[in-house]
Amino acid sequence: MSRTIKRCFDKNLTFLKMLEAHERAKRGKMGRLEVFNFELNLECNLINIIEKIRLGQYQIGQYRSFTVYEPKERVIKALPYVDRVVHQWYVHEFIKPYFIPRLITNTFACLDNRGTHKAVDALQRYIRIMKRNYGTNYYILKMDVKKFFYTIDQKILFNIMRKYIKDKKLLAFTKLLISNDEKIGIPIGNYTSQFFANIYLNELDQYVKHILKIKYYVRYMDDFVILVDNKEKAKVIKEKINNFLNFNLKLSLNAKSRYYPNRMGVDFCGYRIWSTHRLVRNRCKKKIRKQIKRWNKLYISHKLDKKKFILAFNSWLGHIKHADSFNLKKQMIRQISFITMI
Repeated sequence: MSRTIKRCFDKNLTFLKMLEAHERAKRGKMGRLEVFNFELNLECNLINIIEKIRLGQYQIGQYRSFTVYEPKERVIKALPYVDRVVHQWYVHEFIKPYFIPRLITNTFACLDNRGTHKAVDALQRYIRIMKRNYGTNYYILKMDVKKFFYTIDQKILFNIMRKYIKDKKLLAFTKLLISNDEKIGIPIGNYTSQFFANIYLNELDQYVKHILKIKYYVRYMDDFVILVDNKEKAKVIKEKINNFLNFNLKLSLNAKSRYYPNRMGVDFCGYRIWSTHRLVRNRCKKKIRKQIKRWNKLYISHKLDKKKFILAFNSWLGHIKHADSFNLKKQMIRQISFITMI
């Protein structure tokens, strides 16, 4: 792979590639009015996007903000559909072919053929290796970044991108996509944000793997786990990582980041993990119990949408099947008063 990205912007700015970006952007959104309106004059809309980008006249649209409360309270910023098409084009044509191959294999968030379950599999495999090599004496560092997306420094992110991008048009366009109304942070909700965030923390990944020489390290976005053979080493590594984040990325570890003996297992990506087994996180159990109570009430009042129930419950079953959950599954099914009637 070339060390830098050169002469690629114009050759990827074509009608066919923008059409493919639209096809990706509209998946799961076919019922939305803005998608319908965009497709009414599809050819002209795509040509208009291409011409604006080519002439340097493209500007990011107005954000629409809303708050979600699961799994925790976060402010989401959504762009108009036309911008989501542009983001799809940018990520598919430049980020995925040029930047994703530079990431380490042990980062798992928002990447094709990776994800939470493979992150959990990798971590449990490392736990078993550590147990085989060190018995019950090794330590776990469980860390995450405080308010990660909200504290990403846009200048530092741009400088990271600039190390690899030598195409002037692509670099200028990248700066446009990184910049927003806020001086610090990138919007949760942009398709580009998850990739920019991974590239940002790749600096940490490279430091951990190549400077600290940590062998057993797994990251899922801003949550990461390190396994080491003793408490003193864990303490030193935690301090070095915190210093690196502060000095190089202007980030800080969350106060709940800590190191502890391995017998306590690891709470990671929705599961509690040990060498011998894994369990569903307690938060997940509380959430499904609350949801079941709601479903039961809706069923009694004849307001239950059965299709939505089946999709939601099957999604939960798909999550717990990656843990030792036979008894939990039976217990939850028994609590659904109407399940034999569907």
